[in-house]
Amino acid sequence: MKARMLVAGLALAMAGCSTVGSMTSTVGGWFGAGPAKAKPAELVEFKPAADLAEAWKAETGESAGYLFRPQTEGGDVLAAGGSRVVRIAVSNGTVAWRYDTGVKLSAGAGAGPGLAFAGGAKGEVLAIDLGSGQLRWKVSLSSEVTGTLLMAGDMLIVRTGDGRVQGLSIADGSRKWLYSRNLPPLSLRGSGGLALAGDTLYAGFPGGKLVALNPANGAQLWEATVALPRGATELERVADVMGNPVADERQVCAVAYQGRVACFDRATGALLWARDTSSNSGLAMDGQNVYVTDDKDAVTAYDKASGRAGWRQDKLARRQVTAPLALGAWVVVADGEGYVHVLSADDGRFVARAKVDSAVHVAPVDIGPGFAVQTAKGSVVAFRIR
Repeated sequence: MKARMLVAGLALAMAGCSTVGSMTSTVGGWFGAGPAKAKPAELVEFKPAADLAEAWKAETGESAGYLFRPQTEGGDVLAAGGSRVVRIAVSNGTVAWRYDTGVKLSAGAGAGPGLAFAGGAKGEVLAIDLGSGQLRWKVSLSSEVTGTLLMAGDMLIVRTGDGRVQGLSIADGSRKWLYSRNLPPLSLRGSGGLALAGDTLYAGFPGGKLVALNPANGAQLWEATVALPRGATELERVADVMGNPVADERQVCAVAYQGRVACFDRATGALLWARDTSSNSGLAMDGQNVYVTDDKDAVTAYDKASGRAGWRQDKLARRQVTAPLALGAWVVVADGEGYVHVLSADDGRFVARAKVDSAVHVAPVDIGPGFAVQTAKGSVVAFRIR
């Protein structure tokens, strides 16, 4: 009971569920009773095999502990942070507009034809005209908006911290469908991602569940178990699906904290393979591998057909490493000290490195050409690799 009360004091309470802000420190460290935070591993020296250059930089607002991830739409990057949403040209970083919502934002930016979207800490969802940068509509949902905002046909898919996923009309924000489930007493910030692949929506949940939904009406197609909660205490039983699921034409994969990485048949939800691991950030996929950043800050490449581990880069220990971005010949991660690391997709060796102004907590984003990261201070920084 004491541990639960302490967590509740540090966490964000939402409809009976508490969200632990970070799993990158020791549990004892959260409660002031454990060892001091371990020193991040020293950066290893290497001979760069590629040129990593900053292409441009733009500003949103400070993240304030929320996990913002930019999205691309056409030739633009849409980013949110603080109370602002920003439209940035991919080609040169020119800011077309910067809209102050007047709302403490918690999620975004989402992007779709003609619109940008953001979510607020009190359940607000805002649609902003992509051309003018002016508010088109605003609605209020049941609790904090979390994670990725996705477009599916004529609907915006949004999830909130109380275990709800819903489809909203992009015309006026009215609700078209609602999917809801009970949540365990504790969950991690960053859990419960969304991914849209073909005509199926995939949603990860606290408690280790991955669900396939029909994005047209919210009907559940199947449910699979990524991880089973284990342990005597609520903290020990945290087994949340972390980050966004990833999918190809055959399978969908997800990873859980204190659980495993698992891949399932997209049509039926049947388990194809699983490997024990624990992640507090997430995973990525390309044509060959599934890449996972584990809770020891090591990045591992698993063959996506068999689940066999290929390589493991463990030289970033205790650096609070983000989920990976698979980008052709490279795998890109960033860390809690603001370093961006480019690894070889073939063997995990370091290829290039750069520094941004502050910590990065969310996976880099493919903006084609290159990639972008959003920092805790609110900078959106684009890079090119040659």
